[in-house]
Amino acid sequence: MHSDHSGAIIDEIERARAQEYALLAALLAGAPNADLLTEISDLTGDISPLGQTHAALAQAAAAADCEEVEREFFDLFIGVGRGELMPYASYYISGTLHAAPLARLRADLATLGLSRAERCSEPEDHAALLCETMAGLVDRRFNTCPEADRNVFEKHLAPWIGRFFTDLQAAKNANFYRRVGVLGKQFGEIERQACKLADEENGR
Repeated sequence: MHSDHSGAIIDEIERARAQEYALLAALLAGAPNADLLTEISDLTGDISPLGQTHAALAQAAAAADCEEVEREFFDLFIGVGRGELMPYASYYISGTLHAAPLARLRADLATLGLSRAERCSEPEDHAALLCETMAGLVDRRFNTCPEADRNVFEKHLAPWIGRFFTDLQAAKNANFYRRVGVLGKQFGEIERQACKLADEENGR
């Protein structure tokens, strides 16, 4: 995702959120190379559910074989004809690709001054691009209004992203990516609850 604006200083919680989105974006955009698997294997966990999920993902990354993960990614998201899963908002919400959910997303991103990078061939409602967009909104790299990340999440991720990550956990071709599905589902639920609390505090 591209923006003409610069970022701002954020606190540690927001930085952690941005890093979570960035990790999911990287893993959903392409199969992780050896360097990324090594970085993931160094993740440390704590006693929290999310911390335990990080530890499990780190263990899976440490045991993963790069070529096997690459084949797994191909079977899940590319395939011969199509992959096992379709990681697009339009598909999950309307049942077809390049549908109204994509048009609504593009309109909202344009309002924020955001557009798809020229190098990218996927539409903006791909799960990886949405996570990348959220990372940029959370860490203020795009210098948008403070509520932009919550608005984008509630309108364009919350209606479907949990179902996608549930499907990823259950996919027959998922091995390493089963742990990615667990992480995405859990983190998405944390984000959903945070939005709900913010709405209650604001009297929505």
